Amino acid sequence: MTNRSLPAVAVLVIAAALTAACGDDAEDAPRAASPAASASAPAAGAPSGPTGVPGTATTPAAPPTGAGPARPSPGGTERRPATTPPVELPVRPTGTPGARQVVDAFKAAGLRVPNPRDRSVDCGPDGLGLGCSELIATDAVTVYVFPDESSASDVAETWGGQSFRRGAVVLNYLEARTPVAERARYEKVLTGLR
Repeated sequence: MTNRSLPAVAVLVIAAALTAACGDDAEDAPRAASPAASASAPAAGAPSGPTGVPGTATTPAAPPTGAGPARPSPGGTERRPATTPPVELPVRPTGTPGARQVVDAFKAAGLRVPNPRDRSVDCGPDGLGLGCSELIATDAVTVYVFPDESSASDVAETWGGQSFRRGAVVLNYLEARTPVAERARYEKVLTGLR
């Protein structure tokens, strides 16, 4: 036997020892390690002394913890719930009209509010992340209700001349097809709501 064949023999001895120690139970069999990793670490129960190859030594194996190896779920992936939990939005301030109430007031005043859509989910972290409490978008105007006047003011200033704020409610015209001349009518209805 030559020094060149010693690493191959060591790998075969370790593989045979692992096979004998693990038995035939496929459920408890450890995952196969690469030959390089197997050659450098001794098998469980194997002596941890010099391997006979000059200049090499092995380190002692870590003692068993008693908990056993962690077993991945079938398929090797972590199981997660099928649905994500609902987003919890901040509550609108007491006495502030809701977004739906504002849209209904526009409709009652004869103003156009075509194609109303509740997009409140866009207020949360998975949407626009604006931190609003309610959001109703129409093709004429988008109504945002914020949890406080400070948040509403910050967002309205960001949108500049494309918005109007009354308390914690902000009207946004960025995606709307509302002529500038008609915007004053929407703003008057919002101002009249209590």
